[in-house]
Amino acid sequence: MSPLTFFILALALVCSVLASPINLEKRITHTGRGTWFDVGLGACGKTNVNSDKIVAISSAIYGSGGNCEQWMHITNTANGKSAYGLVRDECPGCGASDIDMSPSLFEELGSLDTGVLKVSWHYENKDFEP
Repeated sequence: MSPLTFFILALALVCSVLASPINLEKRITHTGRGTWFDVGLGACGKTNVNSDKIVAISSAIYGSGGNCEQWMHITNTANGKSAYGLVRDECPGCGASDIDMSPSLFEELGSLDTGVLKVSWHYENKDFEP
């Protein structure tokens, strides 16, 4: 193999590696208030019941619904309990990093009587399923 042929093959290999998509997960953890609500037909177009593990995200994050059907990992920062919920609704009254949860999801983190929890949360990979 001539040096020129070797150089061309090496250059082609480098270019193909650089052109390949790199799937790096950038996980951002948000902190806010966690509340609960009675679910039904959500902004994502799906109907749920209170026993489903459902999350409504703030209007600031909801946008045009790009996070619908996205799983998130939620932690009660006071007691360390965590659970997974599926984004299926929008919460117009929530602050930017606040979330509203179905009663069954909220109960995995704390008591419904508490009403409000301090939570941290982040989205899981698109192909995640608990």
